[in-house]
Amino acid sequence: MNLYATLILALALSMDAFAAAVSKGATLHRPHFREAIRTGIIFGLVEACTPLIGWSLGLYASQYIMEWDHWIAFSLLFILGCRMIIESFRNEPDVPQKISPQRHSSVILVLTAIATSLDAMAIGVGLAFLQVNILHTAMTIGLMTMVMATLGMLIGRYIGPLLGKRAELMGGLILIIIGFNILFEHLELFMYAQ
Repeated sequence: MNLYATLILALALSMDAFAAAVSKGATLHRPHFREAIRTGIIFGLVEACTPLIGWSLGLYASQYIMEWDHWIAFSLLFILGCRMIIESFRNEPDVPQKISPQRHSSVILVLTAIATSLDAMAIGVGLAFLQVNILHTAMTIGLMTMVMATLGMLIGRYIGPLLGKRAELMGGLILIIIGFNILFEHLELFMYAQ
């Protein structure tokens, strides 16, 4: 696989992370650049590891990974999205005006990153059958995702104040839509294959 094809693959795989990062950035109260970089690094590391995991599993478990990855991604994104939607409707009686947090917990970011990067694991399984430098490919995917997730957080920073409390609701809906999109793409491929 040449450099051009690797960059296109990396960009395609980073789009879910970008959309999720925009929604995460929109729900924070004026996140700092450090938080955007932190989010980008977490998303990039997870996205770089998943094709390596898929590649290493290769022939051994490819049918199981391909069979379940979309359900796992959908479930994680649906749960995280519902959690954000529920939080958007919560009213704190003691606090007249709730101020959004300035950072997300590492656990939430890692779970979101895993959910948006399971397709990279399936790609890694496919790459096991090709003669590619998997380390180079995984690093390219990770770096592209880091850049896109960082940009997503920074864009979300400016969208958040415009949307106010609705940002959390919209962020949850975006995560759920990404989950359904992943699920429908895989189900459509499955139906097309039969």
